[in-house]
Amino acid sequence: MKRPNFLEELHSYCTALEKQNATLVQQNKELLARLQFLEEQFRLAQKRRFGPSSERTVPGQLQMIFNEVEAEAKPEEPEPKLQTIGAYKRKKTRRKRSVTLEGLPTEQIHYTLPEEAQVCPQCTNQLHEMSTQTSAELQVIPAQLKVIEHVQHIYACRHCEHSEVRTPIVTAPMPQRPISGSYASPSAIAYVVEQKYVQGVPLHRQEQQLARLGVNLSRQTLANWVLLATERHLVELYDHLRRRLLEQEVLHADETTVQVLQEPGRAAQTPSYMWLFRSGRDGPPIVLFDYRPTRAGKHPAEFLSGFSGYLHVDGYAGYGGIPNVTLVGCWAHARRGFDEALKAVSASERSNGTTASEVGLTYCNRLFEIERSLKDLESDDRKSARLSKSLPVLTEFRAWLESQAEVMLPKSAFGKAVTYCLNQWEKLQAFLLDGRLEIDNNRAERSIKPFVIGRKNWLFANTPRGARVSAILYSIVETAKENGLKPFEYVTYLLRKLPNIDATDPSALDTLLPWSQTLPEECRTPTRG
Repeated sequence: MKRPNFLEELHSYCTALEKQNATLVQQNKELLARLQFLEEQFRLAQKRRFGPSSERTVPGQLQMIFNEVEAEAKPEEPEPKLQTIGAYKRKKTRRKRSVTLEGLPTEQIHYTLPEEAQVCPQCTNQLHEMSTQTSAELQVIPAQLKVIEHVQHIYACRHCEHSEVRTPIVTAPMPQRPISGSYASPSAIAYVVEQKYVQGVPLHRQEQQLARLGVNLSRQTLANWVLLATERHLVELYDHLRRRLLEQEVLHADETTVQVLQEPGRAAQTPSYMWLFRSGRDGPPIVLFDYRPTRAGKHPAEFLSGFSGYLHVDGYAGYGGIPNVTLVGCWAHARRGFDEALKAVSASERSNGTTASEVGLTYCNRLFEIERSLKDLESDDRKSARLSKSLPVLTEFRAWLESQAEVMLPKSAFGKAVTYCLNQWEKLQAFLLDGRLEIDNNRAERSIKPFVIGRKNWLFANTPRGARVSAILYSIVETAKENGLKPFEYVTYLLRKLPNIDATDPSALDTLLPWSQTLPEECRTPTRG
């Protein structure tokens, strides 16, 4: 009988142990990576919940995280001097920006001594007025309501009454009102629009405010005013603004969610979308919103039908289907990825030296610093300067990204930031093509922010019709603000003019555009002195 070969058994046993050990090592690496990912997500969640929302990085900030007190302290600086006022002392404060009250109606209240009190307290002789001293205060007058009765005088001919079979009746003409047969005046509708779409006050709260002023108007009535005035008149100006927008060569786009409760064929909780399209730095300021039920790429393509040029966007792939358009990426989004990755880094990793996330953030900051130095240049000069200053940074950054892609964890915050930059690289470097282009899409993000803030107050739209009306009204008030107009006065003016002009005449609509020189001065926001 053959004896068992102990050496073979031992070798086989060791081989099995090595395989088992390799499996355990691999599992351990995966678990450590998973643990690192979860810790990173936890730190990010804490930062989003409790940390500052600003992404601004001041020079030297990244190097001052742990020695801020030592870096900022200047013991040689003298303490603030004290200024004696009467019987008490206070610290000198920095001079605050003065309030400009020029152009406001002014009323004077005079305070004088009665004649019997105009006696010198020392010698009892008569006092005379030496001078005056004036102090001003700003008085606020709440909304005031009044009824305007339109009385049309009717005329007839005395001669025809006695000698003719038919007596002509002539009625004095009266301007068309926004809503025929309604109490709604242009200013009343404009007030509701300004309150909801500028101040973010929902209709039910406006209903309560009006009731306290002595007028019982239901929110349904207020909604009808806004809907009818928009669909009958303001939509004409919106369509004209869209035609003017499509004539531009550089545009910005963005989108955000909006909840519409009664969208046909869709659950109430299904998100719909409000799209934003606006002009660039060189065109007349135009901000337009467009409501669509989904985020499909066909929607921006439909809205921008006929447009050809550059379009600033974020990383959403839906913009890729727009024909005749060169997409320009957003470096603010790229930078945001590294900023979040840096926030996710643990304190122990930061203490060991400069992290990869910090390096990526520094590259982005260098590009933004170059842009700030070029902001006052003409477009051609800006393009040339970018090719000489920004292009070398981009080349260096791309090489660094490719090196990091080989060693990063793809699902980590840093890995996502690197992947975003590499996938968006063609769009991200497109700003080099034309000096009119911008390095980010912040212009669109700033324009869509009022809608996002307003959404927190009114929460949702009831019907697609209401959402489309909201898109038109947000477009008009935001475009008005961009052009230095007062939304209330401007909308009031539009509702006086639009019912009484030929809305099919482009030249007539041109006189109502927010940058028209024929607008009354009362519509314009006073310039700061």
